[in-house]
Amino acid sequence: MLKSFRVISLLEGFSYLAILSVTLGFISRDFVSLLGMAHGVLFIIYLVLSLGASNKQPRSLIAFLLFFVASIVPFAFLAVEYFLGRQLASQKLTQAQA
Repeated sequence: MLKSFRVISLLEGFSYLAILSVTLGFISRDFVSLLGMAHGVLFIIYLVLSLGASNKQPRSLIAFLLFFVASIVPFAFLAVEYFLGRQLASQKLTQAQA
């Protein structure tokens, strides 16, 4: 679950940056509908997977709210990636010890 959330988090973050690039004029406005639709689908998948990932945390409501805020703030997906990487590493360590 965390691996798929990690992948979707990266894809959603980069799609958000692509939409911001259109706003700033770095990418042609011809791609707005394509980027917007892709970002919308990725955002919905991100929210659904963030519910599942946050339920595995001790404070699930706070974790979900932090994941949600990270989906709105540009470049915050990198912090989510770091957090999930640490979570996966600690899970692997506990599985190896058991």
